[in-house]
Parts: sequence; C-alpha cells; structure tokens
Amino acid sequence: MEGLNEIVILLAVAVFGAALARKIGFLSPIVLMILGLALSFLPGFPTFHLEPEFVLIGVLPPLLYVAALQTSVPAFRFNLRPILLLGIGLVVFTALAVGFVVHLILPQAPFAICVALGAVVAPPDAVSATAIARRIGLPRRVVTILEGESLINDATALVLLRVATAAATGGAVGFGAVGEQILISAGGGIAIGIAGAVIFGFLHKRIKDPLLDNALSLLTPWAVVLPSEAIHASGVVAVVVTGLALGHRMPTLMAAGSRLQMDAFWRLVRFLLEGLVFLLVGLQLRTVIDDISTPWGTVIGATFAVIGTLILTRYIWVLPGGWIPRMSARVRGREGSFTWQHPVIIGWAGMRGVVTLAAALALPSVGTGEGEALYPRDVFIFIAFAVILFTLLVFGLTLPTFSRKLGLPPEDPTKDFLAEAAVQQAAARAAKERLEASSEGAPQSVVTRLRQQVVDRTNTAWERLGGDGRETPSAAYGRLRQEMIDAEREVFRTARDEGRIPEEVLNRAYRDLDLEESLLTRREED
Repeated sequence: MEGLNEIVILLAVAVFGAALARKIGFLSPIVLMILGLALSFLPGFPTFHLEPEFVLIGVLPPLLYVAALQTSVPAFRFNLRPILLLGIGLVVFTALAVGFVVHLILPQAPFAICVALGAVVAPPDAVSATAIARRIGLPRRVVTILEGESLINDATALVLLRVATAAATGGAVGFGAVGEQILISAGGGIAIGIAGAVIFGFLHKRIKDPLLDNALSLLTPWAVVLPSEAIHASGVVAVVVTGLALGHRMPTLMAAGSRLQMDAFWRLVRFLLEGLVFLLVGLQLRTVIDDISTPWGTVIGATFAVIGTLILTRYIWVLPGGWIPRMSARVRGREGSFTWQHPVIIGWAGMRGVVTLAAALALPSVGTGEGEALYPRDVFIFIAFAVILFTLLVFGLTLPTFSRKLGLPPEDPTKDFLAEAAVQQAAARAAKERLEASSEGAPQSVVTRLRQQVVDRTNTAWERLGGDGRETPSAAYGRLRQEMIDAEREVFRTARDEGRIPEEVLNRAYRDLDLEESLLTRREED
C-alpha cells in the first residue's frame, strides 16, 4: 500500500508540474526537474530511489516505441547519413574523449571504466530535445535528425557501456569478443524487432476491436524488450525497429476507430511517463549528494571537465560532419538545401535525461583484491546527474533564444498547404470516381450530399493558402457549428435530467457530438 501511495504522489506532482509549466510558458521537462530538485530537500517528503531497471526496462521502451511510431520512415531514411553520424559515431567519439579526460583527472580509475562513464553521458535524451525542438518550431529536417539521433544513440551508448564495463571487470575485450557482443546486441535487437513487427502487424491486421488494438499496442514494447534482454540483445534497437515498421504501416494495419483511440491513448501515456521520469531525475539529487565521499574539489573539477568535453566534442563532430560530406555533389543533390545554422543548432540541442542517470546507477561497484574501490562510483553518478542538470537547464532554456539569434528560418507552412491541397485534389477525384461507381440505387439526395462533402474538403485545403486575415468559409463553418453543437448538447442534457431519455441515449448522442467537435478542433490546430 505504501508503494501505491508513493506512485499516486509522484503522478499528482507530475500533473501539477506539467500544468504549471503550461501556465508560465516553460517547457514541462525543465519545470518538473526543478520541482523534483526542490522537493528532494523538503523535510518529510518521501525519498525515491530510482532503480536502473525501472527506467531501462519499464519506462524507456514505451517512450521509444511511441516516438518510433510517430517518426516518418521516409524522412528517417532520407536523413540516414547525419542520423548515423550522430547516433553512432558521435556517441563513440564522445565516450572515448570523456574517458580520456576523466582518466587524466582520476588516474586511479581504469581507462575502461572512464570510457563507461563517457558512454553514460554521451547520448542526448530521447524526450527533451525533440520536445523542445517541436515546441519552438525548428525546421522539420532538424527535428527529424534529432529524433533519429535520439532513437538510436541510447542503443549505441548501452552497448558501449556493456563493453567498457566488461573490460573494467576483467571480461574478454579482444576484437573478437567486442565484435561478438556488438553482433549479439545490435543484430539480435534488429532480428527481434523485425519479428515483433511481423507478429504484431499480423495481429493488428486482424483485430477490429479498438480496445484490444490499444491493449496490444501497449504490450508491444515490452513484448520485444524482454526477449531481447533475455538473450543479451539490445532492447532499445528491438523497440525502435518494431515501432518504425508498425508506424509506417499503421494506416493499413488498423481501423479508423483504433487509430483515433490509440492516438489519444499514447498521448496520455507519454504525458504521464515523461512527467514521471523528469520528476524522478530531480528527486535523485538528495540521494546523489548524500552518497558523495570524495573531496568536493575533485568532484567539481571533474564535473566541469566532463561538461566542457561534452560541449566541445559535439561541436567538433557536428560542424565538420555537417559540411565535409556536402563537398560531394552527389550528397548535395540527395540531401537538398542546407545552411550553416543547421549544424550549429543541432550542436546546441544536446540535452541529457533520465537514461543517463539510469545508466550511471547501473555502473558496477568494482573493488580491488584488498577490498578498496577501484574507482569513485559516487563521483561518476554525481557527474552524470550534473550533466543532466546543466544541459537541460542551460541548453533547454536557451535553445529558443539561441534559435532566434541564429536567424534560423522556420518551416514554410505554405509549402505544406500547397502540397496538401494538390494531393487533396487528387483524393477528391478518386472519391468522386468511387462514388459514381458505387452509387447505383442510392437516394439522389445522399449522393448529392456526399459530392458536396468532397468539394468542401477540397476547398478547405485551398483556403489555407489565402492568409489575408479574413474569416474563411471553413473557419466560419467551424465557429457556427460549434455553437450549434453546444446547443444540441444542452437539449440532450436537459432531456436526460427530466427523465425523457435514459443515460445510454445521452452517452450515444454526446459521443457523436464529441467526435464532430474533435474534428473541428483538429482543423483549428492545423
């Protein structure tokens, strides 16, 4: 019962923090972490110990899964070169650089365990960077690259962490052993991910009940992670592969009702989990500080050295990586327009998150034969926490201003509206042809009404290109129809209260009106 009370408290605080963030106009990850920091020093507030398995097995899989579901596979493939450079190359480069710097400062710590710390702090967070990038309206290609990086860098870091930890604890570290571990981790994860996509795609195709579809979707990330971990493969890779494959095929796998319900369902799950993990990161501060036994001068010096190394290595890697390949005409032709601001803003979007802290907590307690600690594990955990705090607060808070100062042009919505209108025109022609072929025997009034609906949808798409400030016919329709829906709801509610209709009739009427209102709201947001 006590554990349940703690979960309820955490969820309540997370919801409050997210509401506060929206009220003051701040990003919720930053507000929740600051709130957690403050609560960690509040007398009497429960102490929460974050277990690595809780994050790596319990929280990270669904967050990565929903991110992969929503990632465009064509866009991911189009930007594969920069994504791989960041998600694999930069992680390895950063881990080695951090390991070298930490080994210089703490020579008693073996180089292998210092590289393990580098692997811990190397991957930017899978949640915070893209959430901030979307919020401030960065160009779509930048967001895609950051999303792609965050989907695969955790897998790279965790594989590297296993290799470095094995080396520090006396495991086999030859090229053959390392290659075998990488093959099992990455290859096994890909194989299980593909199998998961095939199996769950088959099931989604045959399930017509939205509730069962969503229950299956909820189970999917753990269903591929647990077998992966059982054979020591990368569960992160498996989840990402399954999510990308299913997300790309989702329009043909699930019925409309299932897709609508799944969108709302995963938005709620993501909202709660993201709030929970960033709150937990902040709540770890008291525990982390209490465990420090190393002199604080050494701790602070090592911390700033690591943070400086992370900033330098990201720019040393990103700036040449953004420009040197584009000396090739073939690369320029394939990847299209590119400005100097793109790698600069990508370099600045290096926020770390809860995976870094969970991986740090998973570092082994290694001792010598005399019982002394082989390295200061408490310092390594504090460094990981300080990296999260610094990057999220400094980079996260300054990224909107930094983007404006760079003059990075936002995505031109006119291109999207024009493309949508052109495709909608083709869709309207296909709809009319299908209507004419299937309308035999149908009442003429119904056929006429359906024809007009097609015309209205096409006109709505073209109206978005106007932008002269006047109320468009579609906007007027939405405003007036909303007033009508409100009136209809009031009549049904009054009839229920007076006993003229049962509750079931009210619920059915409200459901239909709610669906129509949600369409009106979605049009306004678009």
